[in-house]
Amino acid sequence: MKIGFVGLGKMGGKMVERLLNFGHEVVVYNLTQKEIDEVAAKGAIPSSSLEDLVSKLGDRKLVWLMVPAGKPVDENIATLLTLLKPNDIIVDGGNSYWRETVERGKKIKEKGIYYLDCGTSGGVWGLQNGYCLMYGGEKEPCDFAEPILKSLAPENGYIRCGESGSGHMVKMVHNGIEYGMMQAYAEGFEIMKNSPYNVDLEKVSRVWMQGSVVRSWLLELIGNALEGNENLDGIKDYVADSGEGRWTVQTAMDFDVPAHVITASLFTRFESRQESSYAMKLLAAMRNQFGGHEIKKG
Repeated sequence: MKIGFVGLGKMGGKMVERLLNFGHEVVVYNLTQKEIDEVAAKGAIPSSSLEDLVSKLGDRKLVWLMVPAGKPVDENIATLLTLLKPNDIIVDGGNSYWRETVERGKKIKEKGIYYLDCGTSGGVWGLQNGYCLMYGGEKEPCDFAEPILKSLAPENGYIRCGESGSGHMVKMVHNGIEYGMMQAYAEGFEIMKNSPYNVDLEKVSRVWMQGSVVRSWLLELIGNALEGNENLDGIKDYVADSGEGRWTVQTAMDFDVPAHVITASLFTRFESRQESSYAMKLLAAMRNQFGGHEIKKG
């Protein structure tokens, strides 16, 4: 099957390579030439612009976007809407906010073009293991795109979640759960690290992969991170977030769902970025004011 692919970053380039391995023709475009050249050397068809990319596709065109959420998605869609024809398909494979996806889908449908939202999980390991795909949109274009989805995913690793927005909503929750899981692992390993026992944390992570109820791929990654560097030297205790945790918490509030763990894990990331906490200083000041409690000078 022939597909256009826009965005060749950490995941996009590997996804293209996996599609090539499964025999698909992939026309690629990226803002920087280096990434285009890299996948072209592996068999992809290079293009110099979105216009050039679309011109190299077949009668019914399928274009997969793998670009950052927000403005990059909107800019690419705006250009594609001037190039594509009714019955063509745009897939947003990045982490877009599902409510924005619903609105984009309405506007794109007015042009007679189909818009599929596909949450993509698998990270940099997806080339070998496949990508877990959660997608939404009308059934017919989803069925048309299935050869691509089937090749990208491992066996039984893709699902149509419903109408427009459902794929990105499910992927958002997936990432929110990931926040909570990562936080629980981090806290548990810190408890063991601070215990009076000289526990080999890397080996614990490997053992927990064998039949434990808490086993997961994250434990394998923990073991890799701790191998030869149990103290995590060279890593600052600063944790970023890419948006999905915030969207999950906001959606939980919209749906009146208490999401204690996910919310706490998001706020812990915020806390990690503070060199100094004004709130903690004020708490100390209040204790001193009402009870004469000691203040540590800084």
